[in-house]
Amino acid sequence: MSRFLNEFDAKNLLAEYGVPMVKSRVAHTKEEAEKITDEIKFPAVMKVLSADIQHKTEAGCVFLGVEKDKANEIFDKICDNARTYAPEAVIDGILIQEMADSSLEVIVGMKKDPQFGPVLMVGLGGIYVEVFQDVSLRLLPIDRQEVQRMLEETRLYKIIKGARGTRYDEETLIDVLLSISKMSLEQPDIEEIDINPLFLYEEGKGAKGVDALIRM
Repeated sequence: MSRFLNEFDAKNLLAEYGVPMVKSRVAHTKEEAEKITDEIKFPAVMKVLSADIQHKTEAGCVFLGVEKDKANEIFDKICDNARTYAPEAVIDGILIQEMADSSLEVIVGMKKDPQFGPVLMVGLGGIYVEVFQDVSLRLLPIDRQEVQRMLEETRLYKIIKGARGTRYDEETLIDVLLSISKMSLEQPDIEEIDINPLFLYEEGKGAKGVDALIRM
């Protein structure tokens, strides 16, 4: 039977494989939330941490730009909204994470095909993934040269190379895709990985994954 990791566990697993993710902490009580405010730069993002609530925004369980003095109030709001939206959901806590600087939005991930095995994916990310459908796919395993060719098949690649006047960190994106490939092959229980968005910054400035989903 498939199950989703909660977002904090998913991000930690990705980070273990070298995928750069935003700094996150988990609060189980308002007292813990108050302590965490000293560890995370504010304004921050607060969201419910539950493998049973995948559509957090729809549930009213995601708050952006939360100021430090509002953390306790938002903690209660998220808990109330989560109970209303999914009364049976198991709540693992409230995730408090840094707000990453916006940049080029990329989607990266893997989905296991029942016939062919793990398939790597990359393309333009953000809220318009379904609209643009700009993705490239490859069966695993894969090497650096093939990842390069994979990127070149997308409209995303022209943007990375400076079509809008800014060149983005292509080498970091290739590293991220190779890390996901390695993770997928070493962790055969993983059926799906989805990072959307991964903010890709200017050349030499890396990337940061904001939202992550892993299905086992």
